[in-house]
Amino acid sequence: MLLSYLRERLRLTGTKYGCGGGGCGACTVMVSRYQPGTKTILHYSANACLLPVCQLQGAAVTTVEGIGNTKTRVHPVQERIAKAHGSQCGFCTPGMVMSMYTLLRNKPQPNMEDITVALGGNLCRCTGYRPIVDGCKTFSPESNCCQANGNGAGCCLNGDFEMCFVGTHDIDCVFQEPPPQLFDQEDLLPLDPTQDLIFPPELIMEPQVSQLFRGERMVWVSPVSLEELIQLKTSHPQAPLVMGNTNIGPDIKFKGAWHPIIISPTRVQELFEVTKTPQGVCFGAGCSLSVVKALLEGLVQEIPEEKTEIYRSLLQQLGNLGGQQIRNVASIGGNIVSAYPNSDLNPVFAAGNCTLNVVSKRGRREILLNKDFFVGFGKTSLKPDEIVLSVFIPVSRQGEFMRAFRQAPRKENALATVTTGMRVMFIEGSSVVKELSIYYGGVGPCTVSATKTCAAVIGRKWDEQTLSDAYTQLLDEISLSPSHPGGQVEFRRSLTLSLLFKFNLQMLHKLWEMVWTGSLFAPIDSLLGKLEIWNFYLLISAIRPLPKQLQPSLQEFQAVVKGQSGDDPVGRPIMHRSAISQATGEAVYCDDIPKMDGELHLVLVTSTRPHAKILDIDISEALRVPGVVDVITSKDIPGKKFRTFTGIDEDILAQNEVSCVGHMVCAVVADNRKQAKRGAALVKIAYEDQPGPVFTVEEAIEKQSFFLPQRMIERGNVDEAFDKVDHIYEGEIRLGGQEHFYMETQSMVVVPSGEERELKVYISCQHPTYAQTLGIPSNRVSCHVKRVGGAFGGKVTKTSIIACITSVAAWKTGRAVRCVLERGEDMLITGARHPVLGKHKVGFMNDGRIIAADLHYYANSGNTADESLLVIEKILLHLDNAYKVPNLRGRSVACKTNLPSNTAFRGFGVPQSMLVTENMINDVAMKLGCNAEEIREINMYKEVSLTHYKFEFDPKNLLRCWDECKEKSDYGSRRKSVAQFNQQNRWKKRGMATIPIKFDIFSVRVSVRQAASLVHIYKDGSVLVSHGGTEMGQGIHTKMQQVASRELHIPASLIHITETNTSAVPNTCPSAASFGTDANGMAVKDACEILYQRLEPVRKQNPEGTWQTWVTSAFIQRISLSATGYYRGHDLYMDWEKQEGQPYAYFTYGACCSEVEVDCLTGDYRTVRTDIVMDIGRSINPSVDIGQIEGAFIQGLGLYTMEELKFSPSGVLYTRGPSQYKIPAVCDIPLQFNVYLLSGSDNPHAIYSSKGIGEPVLFLGSSVFFAIKDAVAAARVEAGMVGPFTLNSPATPERTCLACNTPFTQKIPASKQGSFQPWALSIP
Repeated sequence: MLLSYLRERLRLTGTKYGCGGGGCGACTVMVSRYQPGTKTILHYSANACLLPVCQLQGAAVTTVEGIGNTKTRVHPVQERIAKAHGSQCGFCTPGMVMSMYTLLRNKPQPNMEDITVALGGNLCRCTGYRPIVDGCKTFSPESNCCQANGNGAGCCLNGDFEMCFVGTHDIDCVFQEPPPQLFDQEDLLPLDPTQDLIFPPELIMEPQVSQLFRGERMVWVSPVSLEELIQLKTSHPQAPLVMGNTNIGPDIKFKGAWHPIIISPTRVQELFEVTKTPQGVCFGAGCSLSVVKALLEGLVQEIPEEKTEIYRSLLQQLGNLGGQQIRNVASIGGNIVSAYPNSDLNPVFAAGNCTLNVVSKRGRREILLNKDFFVGFGKTSLKPDEIVLSVFIPVSRQGEFMRAFRQAPRKENALATVTTGMRVMFIEGSSVVKELSIYYGGVGPCTVSATKTCAAVIGRKWDEQTLSDAYTQLLDEISLSPSHPGGQVEFRRSLTLSLLFKFNLQMLHKLWEMVWTGSLFAPIDSLLGKLEIWNFYLLISAIRPLPKQLQPSLQEFQAVVKGQSGDDPVGRPIMHRSAISQATGEAVYCDDIPKMDGELHLVLVTSTRPHAKILDIDISEALRVPGVVDVITSKDIPGKKFRTFTGIDEDILAQNEVSCVGHMVCAVVADNRKQAKRGAALVKIAYEDQPGPVFTVEEAIEKQSFFLPQRMIERGNVDEAFDKVDHIYEGEIRLGGQEHFYMETQSMVVVPSGEERELKVYISCQHPTYAQTLGIPSNRVSCHVKRVGGAFGGKVTKTSIIACITSVAAWKTGRAVRCVLERGEDMLITGARHPVLGKHKVGFMNDGRIIAADLHYYANSGNTADESLLVIEKILLHLDNAYKVPNLRGRSVACKTNLPSNTAFRGFGVPQSMLVTENMINDVAMKLGCNAEEIREINMYKEVSLTHYKFEFDPKNLLRCWDECKEKSDYGSRRKSVAQFNQQNRWKKRGMATIPIKFDIFSVRVSVRQAASLVHIYKDGSVLVSHGGTEMGQGIHTKMQQVASRELHIPASLIHITETNTSAVPNTCPSAASFGTDANGMAVKDACEILYQRLEPVRKQNPEGTWQTWVTSAFIQRISLSATGYYRGHDLYMDWEKQEGQPYAYFTYGACCSEVEVDCLTGDYRTVRTDIVMDIGRSINPSVDIGQIEGAFIQGLGLYTMEELKFSPSGVLYTRGPSQYKIPAVCDIPLQFNVYLLSGSDNPHAIYSSKGIGEPVLFLGSSVFFAIKDAVAAARVEAGMVGPFTLNSPATPERTCLACNTPFTQKIPASKQGSFQPWALSIP
């Protein structure tokens, strides 16, 4: 593939490996080709991981290195994303840059829709996308002034800064002092297209000749003529035709498919011809989906509207099908013949009476795309030697209407759950149905036709009774077994009905229009049946799309104190110090380190059984694979064969037993990764299955399968208090796990020095000291961390174990060993956030006061303890959140199961703990018939108080955040608007929720609260700072540079932050729990203060001198210019016997208000607006901190509404990549996303009065969850259902739709529990 060729052969490592399947965009490059027909150059973005190098003959490939670098000239795209603070960990940045760069090459002045479409195929786990969009938005000719964005009432022209887009609005359009900006748009390089690389002229003149490439196991043939293609297909009928490689490529990589011969007809011109006729348009089968989309958009503008029904339906689907990179290479013909069961286009093609022109040695023929064409999963009626030449799409006829619908786990760039194409034709002048064609995807092994349903409607008037009969018929016709692959059976069946209902309303609306225009002679009431016109208006909301237009957003922060020196960077929005190099691809990540002489690659072999004894490990066949050097087992590990976390041992490699699918058993090392993978596949492990594996918390409770100790804490007397309350309610909520999905997978290179057992470990991890292993003294092992491409808690424990295995391989072979996990391996092995079952019993009064609460938490820990015991402790310490409940009890248990061990994740138990608490608050409000915000306010801490573990704190800033959030979000009036909206719309509902947070900073583990640093001043005045924190996107190096600049009174440009290195700063503590800056900042400050004090005599001797002269003088006077700094941390403790302590130094407070709009028929939602107010003390770097706030919120939004880990009944993880596991994308950010940093806040417990911010905001993503629940409650009222109800997290479209309890979900008979084996387990 092009990706490996770029990285390994050409050493162009700016193009990153993120998933290997075209799902994340990290490997985006620009491909340019000469178009002889139009004599133009076509530029398009593509995923390098799917592009075969042998398919690129005649193409020019541009990588991120090719458009700009720090040595010559940085391209404006690179600069603007960096200066807009759109690069945090930076691993996704080159892909973002190349997507935007390609757009600008095609359209130098894009609009906002162009930008969001271009970025739609790129994922980011750090930023929350808003700053990336802001940086790209600066290229748009659309004015950034508020009026141009539809916000004239609150425009900056009127002096209303709160409605203005800080960072991009034109300060010349206002007449008062503007607020501080995150970046200055005036300080940006202009875009000059004349400076872009030209297309190589020699490629224009290159002759078109057939090509053949031979590999070890495969032959690749590229013909240039149709005749040659036909001959090849005749000779090799089973050989696949590859155009974009978006189907065959992933099958080869992930499913092990093998094809001895592949035919690539990308240069056969007949496959790319487009012919327009009065009857329709004929697309060559090789035309990319992007080309098809562009041509259809043109046709829709050119021909009469009534002829474009099919075209507009196709455009509807094409806009959401894959990312831009996929659409640019995937072909229309390939999309059809792949015959995926959930294809977006095939139902439209079939319903629209489209035809295929196929060719073979026997000649040509036409095939109608209908139910007879799709014959099974991935199968069609095409003969093996037939080639699809073109696809004919007809124009619509008079009285013919067509619509397409889809529902998917994510709004864009996600395979559909259910998709459909529906076409109806009425007898002229009437509402009687002449033709009806309905096709569905996602409800069978292939695209299916609702033939019987259509027959039941044809010949009848399109009215309520007819459609009512159609629903009944459709329910019988489209049936799925309860164990159907993919699950979601009730949801999918309900979607077939609700999507038909949407089509019904659209047709009623169209018929109504025809009545008014006089083209249909029928009374309106005959069309609407029993529906009144007002009710029809209520129902019509079903066909109105959810809002999607991004609005101006505000980032408000405190200016630096008056009189602060302009050279002092603390408190200013300084760009991430590596942002430019990350945007140019020059930033070096672990796998970017050049390959060393004799280097080996390591691939892990994992268990395929959830609970079994290991009888034998046969490595003989693996060792016979050419290039395989050795196989590492537990017997090869010198010294201890386990690591100890939180006092519990965990095997490095399984010795006698495996306890989950994905348990690491051994590892194969070979000359290259391909050979190591081949060897790993040949390792044979004999198992003896053990009875009764445990997967769910219910099974763990039944079998008492727990890690000890269990924890309990109580304030007051809960049992007595329950006797004195007006109401008691019991409820529960389930919270699923969450994959870290850091963009850079687990990566490391271990290099033995060859003497005295020294090892150098280059690793992507949060805790370098953990990576030391083998029983070798720590002074012989140096761990190096330059930067980490995202971590979020997932690169601590499992990373250390994988590093141990890699180190054993390096020690045993005496050669450097590299281990980089593929995305699927990473997701299988490394664990996730703990799924939790939370139960509550709450006692409350009529006025809303909560008097007593009893909460139980059951965390699914997986097969090892990892850090689970610390997680369940933190769950209990945060169960009060912001509320003073006088009688409060909590119990938490870490359940031992046969799933991969779960581990630390941003928030560390708090997101699970507080969700249960807030759900309890929500239930109380629903029982009392009031808004949850009222119950929250009634029960909040109001004055200096003690927590349930007897720690005193002042909630003043918590209350300030709450009040300011309600004020900034205009909560009161918007709440009324939501109620009015819900009265006027039957099938769309809006909901709001405002959530507070009180989050601790620092860890109760005494040993990890310390930090150290080492600072050198060189003779030329430059300064080198080393500290124990690792840079993983949170900006710690940038903040350390700011700290050193302030303390040494020198410009930041003189200061360099070196890699984290255990040889320079030993005994490092993990960069986690939001205290990295607090601890390391104090250590750097200490070292700089020591040095500055040492220079005091020199400064007094020469007060008029410069920094450089003082340093030179100090060196001459033999004054040491190196110093170590140290920070001991706070003296914190927690006594679980006494149930009291001071486990934390301080709290970070915040509040968040979110509003959503929900489509009750599909469960889709859109976050209309989010307002966040955070108390983070005095920010050291507002741009970094706001970036952390936004990124954490979007990650929380993913946790509570989208991201879903799914396991098979035998404990196998299904969701192993971005195609199955959906994290938020650009399409998921709130349409208006406002962040406010609380002013006037101080914090004496941390450096420069700042506060930790990395973790707290993630929980505020639950405001979207509870807003969805609020909207669902409004829908349930219309279904006659009031009071508390269960909505588990994440609130996926499936759960949301089923909770709305529409008439269509009510029609679906529930499968009897226990009568079938579900496709996926219910975790926890």
